[in-house]
Amino acid sequence: MKIALINENSQAAKNELILNTLKSVAEPMGHTIFNYGMTSPDNETQLTYVQEGLLAAILLNSKAVDFVITGCGTGEGAMLALNSFPNVLCGLVIDPSDAYMFAQINNGNAVAMPFAKGFGWGAELNLQYIFEKLLQNEWGQGYPKERAVFEQQNKKILDDIKKITHTDIMTILKNVDRQFLKTSVSCPNFKEYFFDNCQDKEIGDFIKSVID
Repeated sequence: MKIALINENSQAAKNELILNTLKSVAEPMGHTIFNYGMTSPDNETQLTYVQEGLLAAILLNSKAVDFVITGCGTGEGAMLALNSFPNVLCGLVIDPSDAYMFAQINNGNAVAMPFAKGFGWGAELNLQYIFEKLLQNEWGQGYPKERAVFEQQNKKILDDIKKITHTDIMTILKNVDRQFLKTSVSCPNFKEYFFDNCQDKEIGDFIKSVID
């Protein structure tokens, strides 16, 4: 699985810690990590949590990645931003049980985490345990097990509802403020990772025209 990590400006200083912890858990499981967001508070491109949502939507809708891990100070803003886009289902994950139940019950493709609130002593251990519970089991198996069928049915209903209530990604890309879009895809590693992994030619060509 291809996993994107996206950090915004308020928590960019923690990118190295989050990235290294994620790699230590995910890579031995066979997953590939792409550090798409801010790598330092000094990056020329300053992403907001709203731009995290747009960037995550581009990556997921183009199938450049399979899953997005992101966040902000509380995780709330990032979660709301990601869920405003089509084909993105993002959960707020604060502790390992959140991670496990989101993966098993909601079976989404993104999580938002609080990288400031409650991020104190032992924070790296909480990150490690969250990533383990998020990634170590096959998703969508249900919790508790006796409710698995109902949960899977509800997930399909939610996916169908989102298809009705959300505009398609190309309409969004064509109508969103062009500078806002360009900034969202201007982080240090975007060009290096995106165009090699993008599986949707229409999205890829459009993003290339924005960058060029």
